[in-house]
Amino acid sequence: MAAPALKDLPKVAETLKSQLETFDTDKLKNANTQEKIILPTAEDVAAEKTQKSLFAGIESFNPSNLKHTETQEKNPLPDKEAIEKEKEKNDFIAGIENFDSKKIETY
Repeated sequence: MAAPALKDLPKVAETLKSQLETFDTDKLKNANTQEKIILPTAEDVAAEKTQKSLFAGIESFNPSNLKHTETQEKNPLPDKEAIEKEKEKNDFIAGIENFDSKKIETY
């Protein structure tokens, strides 16, 4: 990717530009940086070993050791009688919920 043209770069305010140009780097303080290397804990090492052994077991697995099995398909759908009972129950509940109490004759 080519570098952007000068006209495409964002413009810097003149006051900021003059401050940047006149800035004295000798005013900066020296800072000592410390790089910390964090070693993994014993738990991390043990977890990694377990994971590696698990992956090695998966990669070296021989599928010919599996036993053949027959699949049994079961029909979980209800029979006609159960559907009719459920429909009657739903109609009964709908009749109660939609009951118009204005149709009741009182004496």
